[in-house]
Amino acid sequence: MLGIYIHVPFCLRKCPYCAFYSIDYNENLKNDYVDAVSRNIRKYSDMHLPCDTVYFGGGTPSLLTPRDVNTVMDAIRSSFNLSPASEITMEANPSSVTPENLSGYYRVGVNRLSFGVQSLNDNELKALGRLHDAKTALKAIEMARDTGFENISCDLMIGTPYQTMDSLLNSCWQLSNLGIPHISSYMLKIEDGTPYDCAEIRNSVADEDAVCDMYLALCDELRTASYERYEISNFAKNGLRSRHNMKYWTGEDYLGFGPSAHSLFQGKRFYVPNDLKSYISSETQPELIEDSNPDQLEEYIMLSLRLSDGLSLERVTELGGNAYAVMRKSKPYADAGFLTLTDNRITLTDKGALVSNSIIFELYSASTS
Repeated sequence: MLGIYIHVPFCLRKCPYCAFYSIDYNENLKNDYVDAVSRNIRKYSDMHLPCDTVYFGGGTPSLLTPRDVNTVMDAIRSSFNLSPASEITMEANPSSVTPENLSGYYRVGVNRLSFGVQSLNDNELKALGRLHDAKTALKAIEMARDTGFENISCDLMIGTPYQTMDSLLNSCWQLSNLGIPHISSYMLKIEDGTPYDCAEIRNSVADEDAVCDMYLALCDELRTASYERYEISNFAKNGLRSRHNMKYWTGEDYLGFGPSAHSLFQGKRFYVPNDLKSYISSETQPELIEDSNPDQLEEYIMLSLRLSDGLSLERVTELGGNAYAVMRKSKPYADAGFLTLTDNRITLTDKGALVSNSIIFELYSASTS
């Protein structure tokens, strides 16, 4: 079924490492934005499309009030055939949630929260420019559980300024010890043009080898705590994978609403420009074609190898690829411990995940030979 992504482009303060589109929070703009998003969602009402995931991302979606979220959800419910068993996720900043707004989100249908914890070390949080400290993050998780949220995800970052192996594993241990069912862990990437794009920050982060060691140690720690590494940067307990994000990695259709939102729909990839004022003033959100005819073989190899489910050589053949050449190219990587070859399937190991881009390129090149 279809997934729906809502990009909420507001932040109280933009994190210095972040390159996602967001602007300073303004209540009047926020109200106009909610109206515009709802208007654009209703453009699809004649199609009666079935949908089973909704994801509010950002930015800081928890700057929306429960009434705002309900307005958007009403537009979705009236325009799509939303499954009663839908996963409805909201990203949240620990500093912007209260018992009142959490209760409100829960009442209007949000059933999964994704907290941008990033670290449970106060010095690291300060260096990241976060508005919360460790105590606030842990309190936000407690409040969410008291409200009734069981499906909670927390983000951790790897390779941040002044981070050590011990501090990373301590943050990881605290979250796993709380029984958080889903943890996402992303390596810091210093993006061009961000405040982090400077010598001071580059000199304060761990080198590439140390970051790789941190990632491998994190994988071991979470596996010991009964988490499945189901995607390169995502770990889940009890089968609680992110159903929405799985759509991205398995090539299912999804529609994005809001400035900078991306979509894959009816065989085309398209996106909305990063311009909130234009978005609000336009009767219909402008959508620029990113790829009118994606290479299905390339996308399958690229996306499936991110997942622990791996790549099916049978599927490669179905998509017109040379499965024998892919298998032959994979063997040296398997011998070196970067991937496993079992039952006509190729899966990256933790070690292989660290060099996934190179392996994906090599296997795709082999598939077209």
